[in-house]
Amino acid sequence: MNSHDQESRTVVNVLVVGAYGLIGCGIAQRLERDGHKIIGLGRDIAAGERVLPTIRWLSGDLRSLTEAGAWQPFLRDIDVVVNCSGALQDGPKDDLEAVHHHAVSALAKACVSADIKIIQISAAGARLDATTLFLTSKARGDAAIQKAGVRHTIFRPGLVLAKHSYGGTTMLRMLAAFPLVQPLAVPDASVQTVALDDLAEVVSAAVRGDIPDGFVGDLVEDETHSLREVVASMRGWLGFAPARREITISSFLTRSIAKVADGLAMLGWRSPLRTTALRVLADGVTGVPSDLSAFGIPAVKSLSQTLAHMPARVEDRLFARMSLLTPIIIATLVTFWFLSGAIGIIRANEAALVLEDVGWPHVLALGSVLFWAFVDIGIAAAFAYRPSAKLACWLAVLVSLFYLAASTLFVPHLWFDPLGPLVKVIPGIALAMIARIALETR
Repeated sequence: MNSHDQESRTVVNVLVVGAYGLIGCGIAQRLERDGHKIIGLGRDIAAGERVLPTIRWLSGDLRSLTEAGAWQPFLRDIDVVVNCSGALQDGPKDDLEAVHHHAVSALAKACVSADIKIIQISAAGARLDATTLFLTSKARGDAAIQKAGVRHTIFRPGLVLAKHSYGGTTMLRMLAAFPLVQPLAVPDASVQTVALDDLAEVVSAAVRGDIPDGFVGDLVEDETHSLREVVASMRGWLGFAPARREITISSFLTRSIAKVADGLAMLGWRSPLRTTALRVLADGVTGVPSDLSAFGIPAVKSLSQTLAHMPARVEDRLFARMSLLTPIIIATLVTFWFLSGAIGIIRANEAALVLEDVGWPHVLALGSVLFWAFVDIGIAAAFAYRPSAKLACWLAVLVSLFYLAASTLFVPHLWFDPLGPLVKVIPGIALAMIARIALETR
């Protein structure tokens, strides 16, 4: 066995920050296959264990890790840190400057004293003069690593494509799922892609030491595509028919959609259509392809090669369609439960008569109608707030089943009402159950 083989088989303790994200998951899986010991760091341990159950997990929020000392408990016995953390836009749970800059700067300082190498996954276009906080904060984090004097490698990938989907790649699949027509906001935006497998391969090489410390480079394919071409390629990859017509969304409508998405972010909905995502697309997701041949690493695959290496499955088509339908499903459920409650309050006396006709006292009948009307509005609010939306699905099912059981007991004649008020509850139960499945993000 030669020295290179021995080195490649050396077990390295790797801390992967953000290991349950799209990029972090792919890198962690690759390094685990290499035989390294992987420790994942993330805010949601339950999500991490669901995505990567074979690695050890540590709980940490980068917004609170902005001092070097705060990183010490996470760096015990660690040889390499791969930082895959990131957020697209500020929000209730996201602080870009803290996550991309201050936490990374603190990590770099902590790694210097412990002689730990950092492999930083940044972003193509990360520059101090970029037009978005996403890219400028990434650039400040990169600069902090270089300034700290820590052993480091910095990779700046373009649009990352993978077998699984999250964030921007979900947006591509969602756009590709539109039937018949193809709506696009910035169809001529420039995009260069990189396969997650290629990114993971380069990180693997950096962990082995095949890529020298201090390397900084973009990981993008040689060819540049328009967004129109990328989405068309995704349609073909998913097996959907080519769009019969392209619909270019006006800049005014694009800004309006982005503002609505920004507002929904305050309710926890991290839409890929927010202002930052659209601005980054408009500016172009491009870079200068790095020549990795000197390290024995082939050039990253082209878009067509990437898609050819990961054939689409029926679940990919189903996911794309569900991504497109999920906003409609949630909006329908919010509207349905809110109107159900609001109408119940407005027409409380008329609704109470139904119960009074079967012997209920007026006060009890009216109180029951008002109580359940407010329950309906509460369920609507739970659907509208992302952190409680999954719970809202089960509440909607349970309350609907209660309505059916109570109505059958006290007012069974409603089953035969020509307007079918009870029969119509059943599709609502089914829609809530579908929504619960659609709300899975990882």
